[in-house]
Amino acid sequence: MPTSDTPYGPDLPQSQPAPLASVGPPPARFVEAIAQLGLELEPAEIENLRRFLTLLLETNQTTNLTAITDPEQAWIKHILDALTLVPILATLGEQTGESERLRVADVGSGGGVPAIPLAIVMPQYDFVLVEATGKKADYLRQACVALRLNNVTVVNERAEVVGQSRQHREIYDAAIARALGHLAIVCELCAPLVRPSGVVIAVKGQKADQELNEAERALGLLGLRHVDTSETPTGRLVLLEKTTRTPRIYPRGNGEPARVPLGVPRDRFGRAS
Repeated sequence: MPTSDTPYGPDLPQSQPAPLASVGPPPARFVEAIAQLGLELEPAEIENLRRFLTLLLETNQTTNLTAITDPEQAWIKHILDALTLVPILATLGEQTGESERLRVADVGSGGGVPAIPLAIVMPQYDFVLVEATGKKADYLRQACVALRLNNVTVVNERAEVVGQSRQHREIYDAAIARALGHLAIVCELCAPLVRPSGVVIAVKGQKADQELNEAERALGLLGLRHVDTSETPTGRLVLLEKTTRTPRIYPRGNGEPARVPLGVPRDRFGRAS
């Protein structure tokens, strides 16, 4: 499958697209949770997040993007879940300084969560969405145009190929992943993209500690160090720092990281989450 890198910026139409009305404003519990995270969203950001959910749910009728179809649940499980990454990325930005725009890769972007909500509220960062499935990549491009995002690039290619590409290897400040599989898989697909001293952020659930233990050898092989696992209103975030360059043999060939997760004995692997 050929790589397609599609940036959105100078060529975007300048006229404001017509509003979409199928998803309503955020529910009260979303607003409360955002306040507890210490985040303040501008009205224009909330509107663009609403538009994104509308596009996601409309497209989901013909392309399988999400099992969550209730708009109120989508505000919590998609938008709030994505925005829990803001404090970590903001801290990374402060450490990097204002002279450079942070570059963030979203591996296995699928329906665009968490990257697109993050791109909406963090326009000072550049996001690259890596998605292997053509129909999903097409939807991501259409969403970026509709939302007039000029800080997003869509790469229609397998993460294994992108990780071995000179254009993408070890250039990102952060790589993020949600619903990509076992933590060992996340590490192998994300670590090659991140520069030394950059971070990998895995959005996980209650099995985060178990997967972290099972992925211990993978972390060592890939040059990663566990920094923190934090509780969020919607799950857990596993924060990994890249301490050394990743050996060139990783990621392995197409499908291999998922078939045989790096460093995880088969009898311990079972069903990854």
